[in-house]
Amino acid sequence: MAVSPSTSSASGPSSRLLFFGWLICAVFFFYAFVQRVAPSVMVDELMRDFAVGGAVLGNLSAFYYYAYAGLQIPVGVLMDRIGPRRLVSIALALVGAGSLVFAVADSLWLAYFGRLLIGTGCAFSFVGALNYAAMWFPPNRFATLSGWAQMLGVFGGIMGQAPLGIAVETIGWRPMLAGFAVLGLGLAVAAALTLRDKPRETPADGAGMLAGLKRCMRNRQTWLAAGFGMAMTGTMLAFAGLWGVPYMMVAHGLEKATAAGVVSLLFVGWGVGAPVWGLLADRFSRRRVLMAIGALIATAGITAAVYLPGLPISVVSVVLIFQGFGASSMVLCFAVARENNPAWTRGAALGIVNGLVVGSGAILQPILGWVLDLEWDGAMQAGARIYAVEAYETAFLVLPVTCLIGFGLALLVRETHGVPFEDRVPERPA
Repeated sequence: MAVSPSTSSASGPSSRLLFFGWLICAVFFFYAFVQRVAPSVMVDELMRDFAVGGAVLGNLSAFYYYAYAGLQIPVGVLMDRIGPRRLVSIALALVGAGSLVFAVADSLWLAYFGRLLIGTGCAFSFVGALNYAAMWFPPNRFATLSGWAQMLGVFGGIMGQAPLGIAVETIGWRPMLAGFAVLGLGLAVAAALTLRDKPRETPADGAGMLAGLKRCMRNRQTWLAAGFGMAMTGTMLAFAGLWGVPYMMVAHGLEKATAAGVVSLLFVGWGVGAPVWGLLADRFSRRRVLMAIGALIATAGITAAVYLPGLPISVVSVVLIFQGFGASSMVLCFAVARENNPAWTRGAALGIVNGLVVGSGAILQPILGWVLDLEWDGAMQAGARIYAVEAYETAFLVLPVTCLIGFGLALLVRETHGVPFEDRVPERPA
């Protein structure tokens, strides 16, 4: 990845330090993604230890998304006003603290609180990486850097599947979360030492950051970009982030570690696809057509993986790779939002978009759990509910429909050709 930072003066931070700072932000997103999907390999253990069913477990997992998605707009405004250095450092420490709380929780409410702290800190991860890229790197590299950050995040999703599943079975979920706490504190120190802020950009009329938020919210393109990202991400968060592993165990008779390995292939496709979509978007200066193509691939992938009868697990594995590859085109929604809003509002714009992107998990995970509970036939194993294949197929109907909605939204997006807002639309005083 050869992407050179652009500093404002010769006395500014070195290119190496700036790149390392962006890398710390991207690694934070990797760490946040592991935390995001970790419950998918603890389903049986969490249902047994806290004596809950699918709907309650879905809510426990979704507390991460409630905090993460709900804070994205405030996080974006704070990034515009304060900058990423202090915010990212404090956020990482908060994730470490939340991991420790979750690890020692002896009640469901304490587990909720730990998960909420984790989601609160992780809310600063991807927006931090995007803002750091927008702040210090050339505009024609933003989609590329967004793709690379997304790739690292999704590799965190891969680590949160089969490898984490093995760790849970070997040492237990509580010691594993305690290790996450130590990692979070270490990254917090690294962020404080390496990140650098830049004097914030302000509008010509001197309006405050809340004015920027209002401007972004009045822009139809902001919501189209956010809706597309939400539709593409929803499949991954609902399927691979929680319910895909138990589905593979029931539908294909796999052990947990093997099922997690198969589901993680969706993340492989996502991790490969994100930088590819970003590079293509910057290379050909196109966003809309690539987003539409990605949505169609994602729709076909999830439909085939769940509803084509008699597919061997090897074919399902390949299909999940393609599904992840197509859905990873969501990374382009951030470039669309940035290029359709002024630079002084970029944190707010990115916060709105990322809030809905991650909010798809808070919506879809509990919905699927609720449908599964409705379809439950009463089967239990080791204190945990077991859902039939037919129950999963009913619940998963929402996933291809969501992907098709994303395709429709992509067609409505304004093509920016990679040109920043200021170079296309001169700012006018309010």
